Amino acid sequence: MQTTLKPTIVFSILLFISTLTSYTTLHAQEEKFVVVLDAGHGGGDSGNVGNGHSEKNIALKITLEVGKELEKNPDIKVIYTRKTDVFIALHERANIANRADADLFVSIHCNAHSSQASGTETFVLGEKNTGRNFDVAKRENEVIFLEENHEENYAGFDPSSPESTIAIGIEQEVYVEQSIVLARKIEDSFVNKAKRKSRGLKQASLLVIRNTYMPSVLVEVGFLTNNSEGNYLNTKAGQSKMASAIKAAIIDYKKELDQNVGSHILHVEAETMKEVEETPKIIKDVIFKVQIAASSRELEAKSYNFKGLADISREKTGQIYKYFSGKTSDYNKVKQLQNEAKLAGYSGAFIVAYKDDKKIDVADALKSDSN
Repeated sequence: MQTTLKPTIVFSILLFISTLTSYTTLHAQEEKFVVVLDAGHGGGDSGNVGNGHSEKNIALKITLEVGKELEKNPDIKVIYTRKTDVFIALHERANIANRADADLFVSIHCNAHSSQASGTETFVLGEKNTGRNFDVAKRENEVIFLEENHEENYAGFDPSSPESTIAIGIEQEVYVEQSIVLARKIEDSFVNKAKRKSRGLKQASLLVIRNTYMPSVLVEVGFLTNNSEGNYLNTKAGQSKMASAIKAAIIDYKKELDQNVGSHILHVEAETMKEVEETPKIIKDVIFKVQIAASSRELEAKSYNFKGLADISREKTGQIYKYFSGKTSDYNKVKQLQNEAKLAGYSGAFIVAYKDDKKIDVADALKSDSN
């Protein structure tokens, strides 16, 4: 069933999307790689206090340690949303990152649950708000009620409403792919370097990354409500281990981007397109497209409006128009189309899949039989 978004909910995101431009990883023009580190909660917002531990204090200590390690790299500039025990509004945390034209936004938190649940989780923005993911989003977003002008700043957003959380997922869709890359690296680093249990990568509609114009993640370093894990995270050694793992993942992410800067990326993409043409991979009953843009403006679905890309289509979701290039059941063909879109300037272009006219996860589509 399609959800109709209320005008008051989408108003602020329309203003953002109308000026949205594709994210590019070719950041070589900048002297430094800018990372904004956000210690969750602070001031009058204590976060969770599982087992008597303070989330706001532990998150701050880990964040400062991550920054200290990153600052040893001369090619990285670190900006903090807070360095002391102060309250920073969620929208202002995003504004700090946007004003800095940051390359990454990393928000660090500690988890809580009524059980003895344990393990790390890293969240990216998304619409998957079933079960505990929605509970996490609701808990993290409710801090807006501590802000004096939350009605104005969040345009009718209700943390308890799935309708609201779906709406904010539209804004950062263009950055989700890169956010997922970073999130996976962070979770892998927790396992391989810090030797911690990982609960994996998750998607939830979190306001703290609502308006960030760059890849963004929210990291839950563990459960303070778990007796053992809470005690671990409350120690200097535990905090240092977690910080080191996050730092290593960010460095690895940056290295991967650096390898794709310049003419090398064009050569790799050209070779990929050649291989794709030679090896069709047809997925029955599935249609793949490449999403190249999202806007509040209704543009004619013509090639000349989208840098010469062919087979343009348009889809309306709520008050948002999404624009696509291509339409094929050949997964390798759509990968070629994605490369063509990136070379045309839509470097945030990503693949979407449909079955029976309903959008499905690309991973689920690839599980289908092929011939």
